[in-house]
Amino acid sequence: MELFDFKADPEKNWLPMDGNVHYYGKIMDHEQANQYYQQLMDGIAWRNDEAVMYGKKITTKRKVAWYGAKAFEYSYSNTTKLALPWTNTLLELKTLVEQESEERFNSCLLNLYHNGSEGMAWHSDGEKDLKKHGAIASVSLGAERKFAFKHKTTKEKVELYLEHGSLLIMKGTTQDHWMHRLPPTKKIDQPRVNLTFRTIEEK
Repeated sequence: MELFDFKADPEKNWLPMDGNVHYYGKIMDHEQANQYYQQLMDGIAWRNDEAVMYGKKITTKRKVAWYGAKAFEYSYSNTTKLALPWTNTLLELKTLVEQESEERFNSCLLNLYHNGSEGMAWHSDGEKDLKKHGAIASVSLGAERKFAFKHKTTKEKVELYLEHGSLLIMKGTTQDHWMHRLPPTKKIDQPRVNLTFRTIEEK
């Protein structure tokens, strides 16, 4: 069993103002991360994502999946998804993330990036379905990728690399004042699975 990488400081706030971002580094060993990565690749109901922009439906190469404790609706990019029931693997990862972060979550949006050419444009996770100022936990499995933040007013940027088996938490007013993205790169030819555990406000 490999030793965990304890270089990351979970207490450090990566944002200089107007929000809270904490990077925990690797929260599982390399073997566990590989096992979870393969289980998610094989066991998740992946589908190409769809968005409606300027009245036109766009289908992405990136694939997504939406799971939750109930059949929650989640709307973004002018489309609505209905949550599938938790898988055992997702419940295990949710428990691990909740223990590490001391936060609680009831849903998870997963993204599958097949290689570095697939990324995510600048955006904020401020959808009305989400708990306002609630924590969002991002687990990375597979290829290590750069992740970037940009302040909506000052345009100041913060960048960090998300490792295989790592955890990042965004909370507080982060989504109000900052956008984030996964920039594309030609240097990466391996897939990355990203899980973002969230809290949907129950009506």
